[in-house]
Amino acid sequence: MLNFMEDKISKEKLEKYKRITSKALCMAKKNVARGMEKAGEEIIEMVENYVSDAEHFELKGRVVDAFAALNYAHGWLDCGARLKIFDVHDNKLFTVV
Repeated sequence: MLNFMEDKISKEKLEKYKRITSKALCMAKKNVARGMEKAGEEIIEMVENYVSDAEHFELKGRVVDAFAALNYAHGWLDCGARLKIFDVHDNKLFTVV
């Protein structure tokens, strides 16, 4: 029998990831690499959409879905950082070295 993790996300954990993603989004917006403005805008739009989805899910009481949307949002930011679309060097907010 498979042992699945409990399908609950604590309010504290959700708040933590909202703060982290918000900080990363602010940093990305301020540090779009020269020549990458179009790609940066597209990624930022996707991130903002996922953050909006997270807020919607949280209001509906769908906390697991809200957490998932935040993870997708942050994934887009990490992708932009790794592809050097965002000139960021904070390895606590992004998967960069």
